[in-house]
Amino acid sequence: MSIFPTLLAGMALMLALLAIGQRFRGFKAQKPQDYARMEPRVDIRKHLSGPIRCEGVIYGPMGRVTSRFTADMEGRWDGNRGTLAEHFTYDSGTKQDREWRLTLGNDGRVTAEADDLVGKGTGQQEGAALHLNYTIRLPESAGGHALQVTDWMYLVDERTIVNRSQFRKFGIKVAELVATMRRVET
Repeated sequence: MSIFPTLLAGMALMLALLAIGQRFRGFKAQKPQDYARMEPRVDIRKHLSGPIRCEGVIYGPMGRVTSRFTADMEGRWDGNRGTLAEHFTYDSGTKQDREWRLTLGNDGRVTAEADDLVGKGTGQQEGAALHLNYTIRLPESAGGHALQVTDWMYLVDERTIVNRSQFRKFGIKVAELVATMRRVET
């Protein structure tokens, strides 16, 4: 009988070590400085400006696709302040609009606001990457939960950004989004 508690303690220790390892080596462990030398360099005033077409998928907690979407976006900038209007259409037929209000500091720091955020988002553009952290409140039709988001955007070329976001509740990943964003040449 004494082997069972030891086995449980060993399993709990292994799970804790796995969680700690992911924190220091996984997606959340990235830092903007990791991308400082990558070219081309992202400048959100340029790369999130004008018409943008977006396609993406959302994965649920078990890693399976739960939703697909397209979005038409329009970025407008006045100096270091800008807006990014997003118009989403999901595979279910549901439509969603969001407008980001972005401020870029002279040091590359980014502040983000939107009506469905809890507080402000903060981040940094560095080299070929943009990183944002924020808390988003889901619509009531999706449960109204507040989720912590880690958002990374990687500049592929002058027209294309790959966006990867993880959504967490109580530190547990509940969803992930992967999308491409391409500036539409007019």
